[in-house]
Amino acid sequence: MGLHHAPTPGTDPVSPVNIVFVGAGAVGCFYASRLHHPTHNIHVSLIARSNYKALAESGVNLQTHTFGNYVFHPANVFPSVAAAALTPKPSGGTPQQWDYIIVTTKALPDRSDDSVLIAPLVGPKSCIVLIQNGVGVEEPYRKRFPTTPIISAVTVISAEQISPGTIRQNRWTRIHLGPYTDSADSASDSGTGDGTTGALSPTPSGTSPSPSQNEDEKELLLQRGTHLANALADYWTRLGQIKDVELSDEIGLQTIRWHKLCINAAFNPSSVLSGGRGNSDMVRDPELRIHLAGVMKEIWDAVPRILGRSFPSELAGPERILKSTERNTGSKPSMLLDWEAGRPMELEVILGNPVRIARRRGVELVRMQSLYGLLRSMQETRDRKKDGKL
Repeated sequence: MGLHHAPTPGTDPVSPVNIVFVGAGAVGCFYASRLHHPTHNIHVSLIARSNYKALAESGVNLQTHTFGNYVFHPANVFPSVAAAALTPKPSGGTPQQWDYIIVTTKALPDRSDDSVLIAPLVGPKSCIVLIQNGVGVEEPYRKRFPTTPIISAVTVISAEQISPGTIRQNRWTRIHLGPYTDSADSASDSGTGDGTTGALSPTPSGTSPSPSQNEDEKELLLQRGTHLANALADYWTRLGQIKDVELSDEIGLQTIRWHKLCINAAFNPSSVLSGGRGNSDMVRDPELRIHLAGVMKEIWDAVPRILGRSFPSELAGPERILKSTERNTGSKPSMLLDWEAGRPMELEVILGNPVRIARRRGVELVRMQSLYGLLRSMQETRDRKKDGKL
């Protein structure tokens, strides 16, 4: 488990660094476009699904508030993980080894285990980067790949795919990066969990490395993850010109995840349960405003007991978040868009996992548990109707 060949930040890699994004939606395409620098030995490929044909033929057309309009031509566009796993090196021979595997798909652990999906891509020198919403998203990857460095990432960006292969970045570019060893799934040690979903659950004996890793192995994994996060941040800032790439230690990154959860866990479920109201509309309703503040305060008060660290003072508190949301007119939370389109919602990582992680720490998130129970029931009922079982 020697250190990866990534260079010291501020210098270009001597050997090619090959990066593949699993998920070619708006967020993935934007960050991939700022990371692809072939003349600096950094090569980025995409794995696409519904927009594969457009990307393969014309690249990614980006309309950005921050960098103007441009076209991003990836090193490769693949229609599947299998295709990316089998692609030969430019010199021929053995399949390409991926240095960074960056996952930007929706996190739906109750529907599929994406750690299984990416398994064909992971090699001895790979690093997994998770740019996904919610908490507890790292746990299945850590169980499946006990010696692979993982970087956890949280974004603050407004971007959308307005047509296949055309991405519009409306505002914000911030991304937080930090190494991950076991700060979320170690909470499963004393839990009983919920065996009814594929979401975060206690680890069966002998299948998870985290509790049994000795401290030297864990420290080396942390060092490798930190080293690789520093290199990735350098590529995005020095070469990609993103000014607000921020590095955190492991627990610091998890506090950022839980802070974003304050917003997602309050607004996303409430928009569905309120009958389809947008963020600004909900904040202006006196009773809903009390409800939203209550969900956020519940998380705010619980985090020191869950993570052993409070939110940094510079992060916006519930009232400041509510005040700024008053101006966010016309927007719909992603969970509402998924509900209206009949797609599965990110219930587990935004509601279910936090409730279970907190419970294992002796903390009950009663407001979030109510939201979770109601929305999971709504989704299950809709699915049964769709399958003709009701």
